[in-house]
Amino acid sequence: MNIPAQDAAMDKLRLLELFLATCDGGSFAAAARACNTDPSTVSKAIGRLESQLALTLFQRSTRQLRITEAGQHYALTVRKMLHELRSCESDLKQLNDSPSGTLRINAAVCYGHLYLRPLLPSFCRRYPGIKLELEINDLHMDIIDNNIDVALRTGHVKDSRLVARRLSPMDFLLCASPQYLQTYGTPRQAEDFRQHSWIGFRIKETQQLQPIFLPNAQGEYMQYELQRKHITDDGEAMAHMCADGLGFAQLPHFLAQKELNKGALVSLYPYFRPPQAYNGVFAIYPKRDYLPAKVRVFIDFLTRSLAAKGESTNHTWAESWPPLIDFRAGS
Repeated sequence: MNIPAQDAAMDKLRLLELFLATCDGGSFAAAARACNTDPSTVSKAIGRLESQLALTLFQRSTRQLRITEAGQHYALTVRKMLHELRSCESDLKQLNDSPSGTLRINAAVCYGHLYLRPLLPSFCRRYPGIKLELEINDLHMDIIDNNIDVALRTGHVKDSRLVARRLSPMDFLLCASPQYLQTYGTPRQAEDFRQHSWIGFRIKETQQLQPIFLPNAQGEYMQYELQRKHITDDGEAMAHMCADGLGFAQLPHFLAQKELNKGALVSLYPYFRPPQAYNGVFAIYPKRDYLPAKVRVFIDFLTRSLAAKGESTNHTWAESWPPLIDFRAGS
């Protein structure tokens, strides 16, 4: 009968444990007590081990059990091997249970620079045993193949090998600079925007332009086809171009926040949240039974930090940002 390789390895490990217990106890009975089994099981196990090795490990008599020279030599090697195995297991468990080691993070460019990077000094002070490897790019790389512990991404995750924990929705704000509005006027309805300059965002992965959503007469957001006078594939550049007065831009909340707080931008309308079920910002990590402590504490720290900014799984600060024109209030 063929024994599966995994079962055979476990069986061999058990034989070695019983062998050392016999060496230490000096008898099958003592080994059985130490290993919570019976003497006959120990005797048969030693017999199997001797058969596999084609060696006599113990000289047996009716009165005593005496280890052979070959058995003594084998015991030294086995004891060292099992000690190193247990030591390795202990180290790995400690590494998994304590927040230490190298944490490899991959973040989208805008979110990484504007939201993640400012939080890292506080995280490192709290967890000095963790070393960071931070990759900031907009490449949709394979997290598992590239040994990434956690990635911060927007949009839908289709890989069943991964867990996607939503950190927040991704809300969009229709922005312009005060100077632009002063020069060119403030649109009052969707059709008015056709007379204005727009800054478009080109999605690197698809090379398509990000769609524009505007409220209709009923206050419902609808997709509009508008000409973009200027186009960029960099989110921060888009926000700065908008703040510099080059036109309107529909910005994700994490891109708009800094310039809104400075007064360099104003938000014309209440926030727009795309209806897709997977809309949002996600912490993505490989699916596993035991999440390493370094990943767990990082995600918990990030969640708490976002909560301090007014963001959670289903909310962002953009919900309470006062728009210039609030059609929901009838203004």
